[in-house]
Amino acid sequence: MHELTGFQRDILYVIAGNGEPHGLAIQEDLEQYYDTEVHHGRLYPNLDTLVEKDLVEKGKRDERTNYYALTAHGKSHIDERKEWERQFVDR
Repeated sequence: MHELTGFQRDILYVIAGNGEPHGLAIQEDLEQYYDTEVHHGRLYPNLDTLVEKDLVEKGKRDERTNYYALTAHGKSHIDERKEWERQFVDR
């Protein structure tokens, strides 16, 4: 997970917490967390990068809507990150 940006990690966490969200749902959760607008030009290239890295799967819900889901590789990245954080946070 160390090769990801903080924004990409946040996207992974949002997807993990929402099952198979569509892009707009991811955007809304990030905007709520960041308390600012997240532009499509920032979100979708980062989603594409996570798909290319096999951390996220992109599928079609219907003709206009894609969904995003964690892959097994993405889930293991989150689990590894949580374990690493516990070393420092839970002292």
